[in-house]
Amino acid sequence: GWDGEWFVRAYDHFGKKIGSKECTEGRIFIESQGWGVLGGIGIEDGRALKALDSLSEHLATPNGVVLQQPAYQTYHVELGEISSYPPGYKENAGIFTHNNTWIQVAECLMGRGEKAMEYYLAICPSKKEEQIDTYRCEPYVYSQMTAGPDSPTPGEGKNAWLTGTAAWSFVSASQYILGVRPTLRGLLVDPCVPSDWKTFKVARKYRGKRYEIEFENPSGVCKSVKELWVDGNSHPIGPIDPCLGGDIVHVRVVMG
Repeated sequence: GWDGEWFVRAYDHFGKKIGSKECTEGRIFIESQGWGVLGGIGIEDGRALKALDSLSEHLATPNGVVLQQPAYQTYHVELGEISSYPPGYKENAGIFTHNNTWIQVAECLMGRGEKAMEYYLAICPSKKEEQIDTYRCEPYVYSQMTAGPDSPTPGEGKNAWLTGTAAWSFVSASQYILGVRPTLRGLLVDPCVPSDWKTFKVARKYRGKRYEIEFENPSGVCKSVKELWVDGNSHPIGPIDPCLGGDIVHVRVVMG
């Protein structure tokens, strides 16, 4: 599925590529870049970073990452619905908030905290208050999509409430940007934040206990846990042993 600079989106019924540099319209898609990285493809050989860089170059906008580029200008019977919408709306190069969250997670997996936060804020409803006359939707709930740059109304929100973005955004923000996520072996603390975040705190309930976690980032890194302390005792880097501590567990994380 590698196309040289990004991952191909799919193959149609006739075996032709969708989301390839060989295509005139719909040359690059958001989903295959995000899920390629989430699936661990290309992390070792640099393809994952290249795919995300291509996404940033071709798909990223101040209002989020568009679904694909270039937008379909003509109807493709073999593709159907995606090419039936006006350019810049819905599946035809609109900004779908739901799949933007996968890019946030992918950037965290690659250790790029600034990019993850940039994409998070690009679709964050409260951030839209700054451009509410353009956005024209409630600044307290996610829209299904925002009109893309190919549309006559770029930046305008569409179909508020009709999306699963809120749940995915919570996963992105809490488990990958803040980096506190459950595993089978215990609670993992693996943040990926902007380098100017020097300190921050997270409280998380897990397996009947409350974990109060304080993060220190004296070196100004985006990712990498240097020291892990549980109730004042040094703990190996990795999931926190769920047998340690009482009802409230105090955790200190030093990044570096």
